[in-house]
Amino acid sequence: HASVKFVTTTARTMFAKALVLALALVGSNAFVPGFQSGFAGQRAVQHTTSRRTGPVVMGGNEKELKNRIASVTSTRKITEAMRLVAAAKVRRAQQAVLATRPFSETLQSVFSGLISRLSMESIDLPLLESREVKKVTLVVMSGDRGLCGGYNSFIIKKTEARIKELAAQGIEVELVTVGKKCAGYFAKRETPVIASFDIGQAPTAEEASKISDMLLASYLAGETDCVEIMYTQFVSLIASNPSVRTMLPLSTSGIEAEGDEVFQLTTKDGQFSVESESSPPAEAANFPKDMIFEQDPLQILNAILPLYINGQMLRMLQESVASELAARMQAMQAASDNAKTLKTDLSREYNRARQAAVTQQIMEIVAGASAATE
Repeated sequence: HASVKFVTTTARTMFAKALVLALALVGSNAFVPGFQSGFAGQRAVQHTTSRRTGPVVMGGNEKELKNRIASVTSTRKITEAMRLVAAAKVRRAQQAVLATRPFSETLQSVFSGLISRLSMESIDLPLLESREVKKVTLVVMSGDRGLCGGYNSFIIKKTEARIKELAAQGIEVELVTVGKKCAGYFAKRETPVIASFDIGQAPTAEEASKISDMLLASYLAGETDCVEIMYTQFVSLIASNPSVRTMLPLSTSGIEAEGDEVFQLTTKDGQFSVESESSPPAEAANFPKDMIFEQDPLQILNAILPLYINGQMLRMLQESVASELAARMQAMQAASDNAKTLKTDLSREYNRARQAAVTQQIMEIVAGASAATE
């Protein structure tokens, strides 16, 4: 009987050790770098290790990891909500652009018709007069808020480069800032800022009129010789182009040959996408030769040109806002993706720590049982 009891105890001890060894192997193989797993008839899946470094603490660390996982999950919900809000605002911005398009086309058509009617006469318009450039007014358009990637920094760098270029030519520069970010930046720089405006999330014709009226008054009074607009041209949801455009003095050929391109935000296969729609320049209005104008055509041109400038200012404001919103969409998308990756890494580390703690507890229980039976 003693020999049978000894054999039984030895068998139990060997079985317990084999069980512990199997559990340890299973727990370690599940997280070995490059370990491939799969089922019959399916392609193997490549597992990756956590990017986080540091030893796995057996017990005591699970609560902290769970708190971090919950925090990252909440952050991801916030960034995803901000992305959807930016997408909704982009849709409203594009609707505003489409609403102003018929007026711009009609204005361009009438302007081209008047220019062709007066082609045989000498046109004396102050807004079309080119003069020696000694002073330039730069209108800088940025956003009012951050969290939009490099949108604000790109236009500020473009403006700084343009200021240095003009200063190298001996041309005096003054600034008009549109947007809180560029206003806060250039308020601490040497270049004088003569006026500041907020851009908001939905520019209106009244806001554009305030800016353009101030610039027109300054140009016609001879306080500046050229007005340039620094704005961000909307290209796509993932690309935008900081651009420089000369607003004053105007060029008749530039107005006549200027086409239009509208970007519309759509959804495709569950993802946001952009469709562009281009239109050629508006055809010149056909005024009969025997048409009698109640006012002189030059006076009509003088009245049309400020309207054209207001329309172009509004269009550039809307395009800058659309670029900002698109940049915010991409920034929040990247933040959401990073939060998802971080959550995966933290969950993997939490599972490793939990598996290590369970394995240690089983080893302690088996070791205690083995010691009690010996």
